[in-house]
Amino acid sequence: MALNFQHRDPAPLGRVPLIIALAISLVCVGVYQAEGASGPLHRVQAIVEGVVAPLQLASAPLTEAIDDAGSSAADNTVSEEAYAALREQNEIITQQLAAAEEQRLENERLRGLLNLRDTYGITGAVGRVIGRTTDAWNQTVTLDVGSNSGVETGLTVMGPTGVVGQVISVSGGACRVRLLTDPQSGAAAMVQSSRAEGIVRGSMDGLLYLENIGADVNIQVGDVVLTSGLGGSYTRGLIIGTVVRVEGSAGNDTRKIVVAPNDAVSLMEEAIVVFSAAEDSADRTVRPAEPADDEDGEDAAKNDDGGDESGADDGTGSDTDAAGEAGEEGA
Repeated sequence: MALNFQHRDPAPLGRVPLIIALAISLVCVGVYQAEGASGPLHRVQAIVEGVVAPLQLASAPLTEAIDDAGSSAADNTVSEEAYAALREQNEIITQQLAAAEEQRLENERLRGLLNLRDTYGITGAVGRVIGRTTDAWNQTVTLDVGSNSGVETGLTVMGPTGVVGQVISVSGGACRVRLLTDPQSGAAAMVQSSRAEGIVRGSMDGLLYLENIGADVNIQVGDVVLTSGLGGSYTRGLIIGTVVRVEGSAGNDTRKIVVAPNDAVSLMEEAIVVFSAAEDSADRTVRPAEPADDEDGEDAAKNDDGGDESGADDGTGSDTDAAGEAGEEGA
């Protein structure tokens, strides 16, 4: 026999406490509004607030810490954005400073070329170094000027402060230059002061040697060495360098004369291919290259020229004074 159980909802007894609590709350609200400040409900409220107040004071630092943490997080977000902007500005300024410094160095190098051009009355083509070899037995550089600019093989090439080599091959837009320091190089040269002639040759050790100088020629450290133009291999009268070491004395056929190039070829970035120079270039002198402003360079050049004349005057004056003193002593 099947049993039929019917599901019935229990009596809403669970709602009774809620209804009672709601009724009591409504009564309390009415009494609270009707009674005065000294009523029983107001006194209960005061007691509860007194009990809760210490708990609120104890939790105040924690609340402030949470608020500060939120503010700090917001500040940090703003600071990161500001830092990113500052970093970007710093990178831009750094790039601008690097570009300005590069421009300054380029201007300084070009001033050296202009100084040589003006001193020697040179006509030619200025080019940038776009390639170089580092082999001790094959020292060359490549310039970005070629036959389109009038460059030909055999022409002399000068760096910012002196002769560096000779063009050995040419294309439309470039030329190859064999450096003086190359072991295969040889330039007819002369000592400016004595006019003694010889040959400057390169070497495996990167030094320049002045050879084929007469044994009776007195060579001193500091003597300026120029291209002599003999054989037409190099334009006449252009500065090569100065004598820095003499091993042996005059009369010794085996002495070695070391010449320091007047330019640091390893640092050279621009050069001028010489088409022609002034006929009296061998009698002209070039100031040692120093980083200086144009005005300072011109003033120094004038002072150098004036110094030679004043030196001659001083020497004459000194001789006259010495002769006068000698005359007085003789009297």
